[in-house]
Amino acid sequence: MTSPVVALRAAIRARLLADAGLVQALGGAKIFDAPPRETASPWIAFGETRLRDWSALDSRGVDATAQIDVWSADPGSRESLDIGERVVALLDDAPLAVQGWRLVRLAFLTLDARIETGGRYRRVALRFRALLEAP
Repeated sequence: MTSPVVALRAAIRARLLADAGLVQALGGAKIFDAPPRETASPWIAFGETRLRDWSALDSRGVDATAQIDVWSADPGSRESLDIGERVVALLDDAPLAVQGWRLVRLAFLTLDARIETGGRYRRVALRFRALLEAP
């Protein structure tokens, strides 16, 4: 069985990259597992994912909290917030195909906007809750 974290990230990445407006705003298919070293901003990187057991007596399930970070070197917060809002619109309640799992629900939880690395970057941390069941 595919790891729920790997499968969920792959489904999220596919959904985001299918949106031409988001890809254009990022300046390309810049969605990474970790912040890149030599890539011009803006970009999206997966943050922490936490899993909790959500199993029943006769089925396996996980309750995942997944973070998606939007990074921008733009001096203001507008670029990172605009991209973050687009990500929320694309993912909140989206019917993703998660390989090896059945997505019960994907729900937006929180948005935190921060200034990072001594003011060099603006980061918008988006958190989503995903309920997944094994088929």
